[in-house]
Amino acid sequence: MTKLSVNINKIATLRNARGGNVPDLLKVATDIQKFGAEGITIHPRPDERHIRYQDARDLKSIVYTEYNIEGNPEKTFIDLVLEIKPTQVTLVPDAVDAITSNAGWNTIKHADYLKEIVQEFQSNGIRTSIFVDPVLEMIEGAKKIGTERIELYTEAFAHEYSLGNERGIQPYMESAILANQIGLGINAGHDLSLDNIKFFKDNIPGLLEVSIGHALISEAIYLGLDNVINMYLQKLK
Repeated sequence: MTKLSVNINKIATLRNARGGNVPDLLKVATDIQKFGAEGITIHPRPDERHIRYQDARDLKSIVYTEYNIEGNPEKTFIDLVLEIKPTQVTLVPDAVDAITSNAGWNTIKHADYLKEIVQEFQSNGIRTSIFVDPVLEMIEGAKKIGTERIELYTEAFAHEYSLGNERGIQPYMESAILANQIGLGINAGHDLSLDNIKFFKDNIPGLLEVSIGHALISEAIYLGLDNVINMYLQKLK
């Protein structure tokens, strides 16, 4: 079964909109795990507009499943991850002003830079994953860097699927086959939802983990958090 890691950035966004501590991020993370999710994902950004660096520290004692921290590996991010030592760090090439992740790494152009960072995290017992587009050369480049996993950037798939084009899964299938052949673990995330998650999971061999935030939290407004998490878990079996 593919693991579900819930990205709680949107909970922090809601909290920050009014100040104070409502909703309580730590309580929500605890409940998400209690409801059955196998991981918690956060993506702190330099401006701390949703997840704050202190949130990342506070969650360390709360997350008893897998703790995944995503972000652009600038110095402050690297220092934070090395301090917390989560289960996994996912390297994402976000611009400082990016609203959300919008591209994977060029693992050939940035190979030396990423290799040094990956080695530092691995030497501290932190599993590494590199955010990539479904491009075979980028996946081969990730393997050469030495990362344990890749995270497939799934926005293009989600867009095509919403238009009724199931062929949009093809580059992801080819990427997964290659990743399995060369010994890379496969994660995926971005715009996955209750509408498309089962089709994606059923067509991606060896899919280990999906990280879902915006859609899941939005769906939970109508259906309830406990219910939505279990709906995802059923579709990921």
